Amino acid sequence: ADPVSPPRLGCGSMGGMLALPPGQGPHQVGCTDVMVGHTRQGLFLRLFYPCVPGAGAAEPLWIPRSEYCGGLADATLGSRWCSALLSIALGSCKVPVSWNGSLKPRSSGYPLIIFSHGLGAFRTLYSSICTELASRGFVVAALEHRDHSAATTYFCTAEAGTEEWIPFRRVPQGQKEFYFRNKQVHQRAQECVRALRLFQDIARGRTVPNILHQGWDLSVLKDNLDLTKVAVMGHSFGGVTAVLALVKEPSFRCAVALDAWMFPLENLLYPEVPKPVLFINTEKFQTPESVAKMKRLSSRNSQTRIVTVLGTVHEDQTDFAFLPGKLFSLIFSRRGTLDPHKALAITTRAALAFLQRHLELQEEFGQWDELLEGVGDSVAPDAPFGRSHL
Repeated sequence: ADPVSPPRLGCGSMGGMLALPPGQGPHQVGCTDVMVGHTRQGLFLRLFYPCVPGAGAAEPLWIPRSEYCGGLADATLGSRWCSALLSIALGSCKVPVSWNGSLKPRSSGYPLIIFSHGLGAFRTLYSSICTELASRGFVVAALEHRDHSAATTYFCTAEAGTEEWIPFRRVPQGQKEFYFRNKQVHQRAQECVRALRLFQDIARGRTVPNILHQGWDLSVLKDNLDLTKVAVMGHSFGGVTAVLALVKEPSFRCAVALDAWMFPLENLLYPEVPKPVLFINTEKFQTPESVAKMKRLSSRNSQTRIVTVLGTVHEDQTDFAFLPGKLFSLIFSRRGTLDPHKALAITTRAALAFLQRHLELQEEFGQWDELLEGVGDSVAPDAPFGRSHL
C-alpha cells in the first residue's frame, strides 16, 4: 500500500484536548442533525455530506449536550461522578466540519452509507471516519440507536419542548447476555433499514419534517443521492449490526464491519448473509470464536475480506484515538502503537477500495485494493488476535 501522507492539522478552535482531523478528500464536509418522529420508533442521526465551501462556517460540538457526558461516564467508566470531569475536558471540543453547510449538488447522486455506533457510544463519536468518508464523496448517516445500547439518547415527544431520555442499560442480573444483546442487535439492524427507508422517501419527493428545526432542508437530498449504491457500516456492536442489516435489507449491497463484536448474532443467520463484508479488525480485541464466525462468512462469499490493522486497539476506530495520551489512558486501559492518523487512513482507504468494488463507483479508490488483501506495513490478512476486553 502507498505510504500514508502526514495529515493536515485540525482547527485550533478545538483546543488541546481533542484534535479531530479534517477530511483529506476533495470535498469540504458539512453536517446536521436529523430527528424524525415523536416516539422511540422514529430515528435520530447525524448526517455528514459534501458541502459547498464557506468561510467562517460554525463547527458543531463533538459532545452535543452535557447529558452525553453523564451517559459516557456511566457506560464507559461505570461512574457518573466522572461526568463533570469529562464535560470540562471535552465539552468545548468541536468537529472540523461546517454545521448546516449547504449540500454540494451532484447530478449523478452521492452513494449513501448508514453507520451504526458501538456499545456505550452515540452518533458523534465516529466523526473522524464519517468526515473522511464524506470528504471522499459519500453521504453518511450516523445513527443514534434507541435500544439502550447508546451511552444515552433521547426523542422529542409530540408535546412541545418535552424530551424523553433513553439511558444506557446493562444486562439485567440473572439474564443471559446473548439473549439480551441479540434482541438489541435486531432492533439496531431494523433501525438501519428504517434509515434507508427515510432516504428512499426523500428521494421520492416525500416531505420529511426534521423536528429539531435545524434550518437544513432535507428535500435538497432528493436529486443528490444514488440509492442504487448503498452500504451499511459500523463499529463493534455496530459492526455486527451492519452484518445483520445485510440479511434484513436487500438494498444494502455490502457491509464494512470495524472490529465487529460477533457474539450477539445467532448462528442460524450466518448462512443467510447474502452480500460481501469487509471486516477491518484491530490487533487487540478479537477472540478466536469471533474470528471463526467471520471466517464462516468468508467461506460462503469469496468477496468477503478479513484484515487486521497492526498496532491498534479497539478504541482506535473511534474518535477517542485522537485524545491526548494521558486522558486516553484515564478512560481506557491501553493505547495502540500505530499513529491514530495512519490508522484512520488505513481503515478508510481499505473501506473505500471495498466500497468502490461493490458499489461500482467511478472513483480512484481502487488504488488501495492491496489493503483488502492485507498487503502493507501495518495491515495483515486475518492477523493474530489478542484477548477481548469488551
